[in-house]
Amino acid sequence: MSLKVQPKQVHPWAGVCSMSLCVALLIAAEFMPVSLLSPMATSLQVSEGRVGQAVAISGLFAVFSSLFVTTLAGRWNRKSVLLGMTTLLFVSLVLMTVAVSVEALMLSRILLGICIGGFWSLATSVVMRLVAAHEVSRALAIMYSGQAFAAAFAAPMGSFLGAFVGWRGVFALLVPVVVINFIWQWRVLPSLPNAHALSVAALLSLFKRRYFVRGIAAVIFTFAGAFAMFTYLRPFLETVTKVDVNALSALFLVLGLAGFVGTWVSGKLAHRHAIGLIRFLPLGMALITLGLIFLGTSIGPTAVLLAIWGALNTTLSVAWMAWLSQNLDDVPEAAGSLMVAAIQAAILTGSALGGWVLDVRGIQATFLTAVLLCVAALLIIGPGRGLAKRASTL
Repeated sequence: MSLKVQPKQVHPWAGVCSMSLCVALLIAAEFMPVSLLSPMATSLQVSEGRVGQAVAISGLFAVFSSLFVTTLAGRWNRKSVLLGMTTLLFVSLVLMTVAVSVEALMLSRILLGICIGGFWSLATSVVMRLVAAHEVSRALAIMYSGQAFAAAFAAPMGSFLGAFVGWRGVFALLVPVVVINFIWQWRVLPSLPNAHALSVAALLSLFKRRYFVRGIAAVIFTFAGAFAMFTYLRPFLETVTKVDVNALSALFLVLGLAGFVGTWVSGKLAHRHAIGLIRFLPLGMALITLGLIFLGTSIGPTAVLLAIWGALNTTLSVAWMAWLSQNLDDVPEAAGSLMVAAIQAAILTGSALGGWVLDVRGIQATFLTAVLLCVAALLIIGPGRGLAKRASTL
């Protein structure tokens, strides 16, 4: 079956929606271990911090993948590259379902990391080719609605179903959905030929743009702060809030459902106020995490705080990718590669640092580390003028 065969007529928004499903699967596969960290640690007979660090290895390989997929792919049709990433996701999930050691878990996460980096490095540039310029922010919000969906249902369903089918069974349930997604992408994505190969020199030339360098630094600290907290949310809820599995699932559901609000709001605001959102997000996340440290022993305040955090979390990706599409529209693939590398490096750093602090100092210190990382991001962003290509973008 040739991948060059195309349907006679394909609406561009169908392609955006197929990418949204892929986003949901990627987010579910990448972050579902957050809701399964404790049973995974018990099954593999290692500490929760060790599992968190093993899970985080996907971020390391996502960094390398995001940097090199666009260059190694050269002039390959971008549709074929995206389908290749979906195939790799399938293989990763199959391996996850049979993992019996930390090493096997790490192999699965390595393949997942390659898939994540490759998909995300191309995603924004592909969306920019599918829809008109004034529709890009809306299309990004639709694509990231897959993130909100996964955040809403993957974690609570993971913790709930894990009690019945085990954590491996939870990942096995994703396998047939990936197959459906592959078929859908093949049917609805248009051919996306690439006339110019991206060179490493083109990537490095972006660091001559001061606003881009500032943006990358802000991205690293913001996402590191977010995931130093989020990766270890289950141990916090179990040991500080002291919830059972049903309440745990409900809290993850609250967090995830709030993500739909964040996606909707960011889709409305990102086209004109991307930098304003970027300035607010690390401050909001720092305050929410501090609130959890002081109020996390009560389930009511914890639920409210997690709902707000969930909305901010989904806004984070849309705001930064909207910033990229507006300020680096002349080099979207190169900028996307470096942006994704920065995000994945931040996730890796935040998760690994959080795991180390958790094992050495405990969960409260882990959350305080997340706060400090967000504060650093806030200082880098400042008034936001240094992030704009032109003053008019503010």
